[in-house]
Amino acid sequence: MGNCVFCKITKGELPSYKIYEDSDFLSFLTIEPVSDGHLLVIPKKHIVWMQDADDKTIAGIFILTKKIMKAVKIATKCDYVLISIVGTEVPHFHIHLIPRYLDDALPQFPTQKHEHEKAVEIVKKITAAL
Repeated sequence: MGNCVFCKITKGELPSYKIYEDSDFLSFLTIEPVSDGHLLVIPKKHIVWMQDADDKTIAGIFILTKKIMKAVKIATKCDYVLISIVGTEVPHFHIHLIPRYLDDALPQFPTQKHEHEKAVEIVKKITAAL
C-alpha cells in the first residue's frame, strides 16, 4: 500500500487530472489513454482486487461508474464506453472507462470457441464454487 501509485494520487502526493471526487471514490484521466477521455474510477480505500471489496464499495463504485459513463459519452460523443476491470498494471482495484467508436479499429478481446466437454467442466467448477 505504501508504494501504491493510486493511493499516492488519492492522498495528493502525485498529480492527476481529476474528474470526480468524494469521500469514498476518485476518478481521473489515465496517464496512458487508449482514446481521449479514457479514465479510471477507484475506491480511495486500498483494495487490490475487486472481489475483495465489500458490497457497499462495489455498489457505490458501479453507481458512480454509470454516472461518469454517461458524462463521458456526452463529452466525447463516442458510440459507447467500454468498461475494463483488469487491474494487473496497478495493484489497486480500478475501473477503466474507455470511449469507443464503432469505426475506431481498436483491438477487441481475443476470443475462442468452447469445446463442449471443456465448457461443461468449467460450468461445474464455477457453480460448485458459488
